[in-house]
Amino acid sequence: MFANVGWSEMLVLLVVGLVVLGPERLPGAVRWTSSALRQARDYLSGMTTQLREDIGPEFDDLRQPLSELQKLRGMTPRAALAKHLFDGDDSLFTGNFDRPAVSDNVVPQPVTPPPSPAPFDPDAT
Repeated sequence: MFANVGWSEMLVLLVVGLVVLGPERLPGAVRWTSSALRQARDYLSGMTTQLREDIGPEFDDLRQPLSELQKLRGMTPRAALAKHLFDGDDSLFTGNFDRPAVSDNVVPQPVTPPPSPAPFDPDAT
């Protein structure tokens, strides 16, 4: 629940709570907040369990679209293109192209150097 709250944010909250509530009321506020969070978490887990029992096997069918949405959240534009246009083959982006296999009866041609450029004549322009 508080996965994104770091130690510096917790320290700021503690100092603000100390200034606003004072040292005599701060421990009671922390106890009240922790018990309220615990009750809310217990209520939500009990509600999930009750829904699972009431709905039965269809509960997993309801969760399937949510899991697909979770997969889409982590999809980058590159992964989306590879998935939808190239059926998941991302070799176009990574440079891992499959080279055609050389068959036994094909003789490779010798590599010739590229032709030299034409001579430049400054008077012709």
